[in-house]
Amino acid sequence: MIPFPLKFILVLLGTFFIGVILTPLVRLLAFKIGAVDYPNARRINKKPMPSSGGLAIVISFSVATLVFMPMIVQATFHGKGYFDYIWPVVSGGGIIALTGLIDDVKELKPLAKMSGIVLAASLIWLLTDFRLNHFKIPFGGPLLHFAPWLSFILTVIWIISITNAVNLIDGLDGLVSGVSIISLVTMGIVSYFFLPDHNVFLTLTIFVLVMSIAGFFPYNYHPAIIYLGDTGALFIGFMIAVLSLQGLKNATAVAVITPMIILGVPITDTFLAIVRRTLSGQKFYTPDKRHLHHRLLSLGLTHRGTVLVIYGISMIFAMISLLLNVSSRIGGVLLVISLLFGVELLSELIGVLGQNRTPLLNVLRFIGNSAYREEIRTKFRNRRKK
Repeated sequence: MIPFPLKFILVLLGTFFIGVILTPLVRLLAFKIGAVDYPNARRINKKPMPSSGGLAIVISFSVATLVFMPMIVQATFHGKGYFDYIWPVVSGGGIIALTGLIDDVKELKPLAKMSGIVLAASLIWLLTDFRLNHFKIPFGGPLLHFAPWLSFILTVIWIISITNAVNLIDGLDGLVSGVSIISLVTMGIVSYFFLPDHNVFLTLTIFVLVMSIAGFFPYNYHPAIIYLGDTGALFIGFMIAVLSLQGLKNATAVAVITPMIILGVPITDTFLAIVRRTLSGQKFYTPDKRHLHHRLLSLGLTHRGTVLVIYGISMIFAMISLLLNVSSRIGGVLLVISLLFGVELLSELIGVLGQNRTPLLNVLRFIGNSAYREEIRTKFRNRRKK
């Protein structure tokens, strides 16, 4: 009789090697169907690169969760076996992957792409327990219960937001796949040790997804021979969004904040992009080249160096999310304040918000630089005289 931990390790290894074997085949398929990224003003690549590599992740994850896992998992969660628990999630992921694949080949219009994400998110709300029924206001606030219609809207908004946030940072070799692995491993640890409503199915699914991405990662790390494409970036973002909902709906403040911190890199980059474009008078969805990875490259970092720096930032977010789960309320508040301070300071130092948008640095200069302080006072007096 093989113990369950060994069976699960074998499933993880099988998932990994399916990804390793499938990725070169998907690369050949990408050239056949025209899923190729050609160099342009916004892309980093200098030569045509096969895209839609995320198809290998989708297939390896689907095979593992729909075939391998039901064979070894005998337990139930809220009266459901593993297959009944996971098939709606995989179906939603399939819709997302198909949307991404079509976009990789034909470049869908934004409305068509959004329609695919909304359809998949709606399916998740209708067929699963991954939904935002209630929300705990952090640090002493009340527990809010949502009506079904509001729960549906909030769930769909969360899934759309995280899916697109992950897709937005897909600008360098291995960036999304590496950051996702770091975030998912952290989510897996939190889901097993810290969530009040212990759900072993969630933990198992997270680590299967990690190994699906890991099988693809060697081909995608710099210098990449294949890109995730929207097929992979949207699928990974969607799965992270869905799996993180289990934390958001818990009745403790820490469980609510933790997934937001774990996903700190894509959430922060997207939020700052919206702020930057709004302040510049642009539409918030207008593409630009001032994302975190663009700014680090402009500072002189190499392609690989930029990716490693962002991995490091993601690990810092991950460590803070773990510390938050073992901290007191006051310690948690101080951690969050320190994190927000650090994010704003880094953003201003590297110019993510745009030129001359450095309110925090200006305050620090005012406090620590007497000449600057006198200059500001002089300007203020002159304005009052006018």
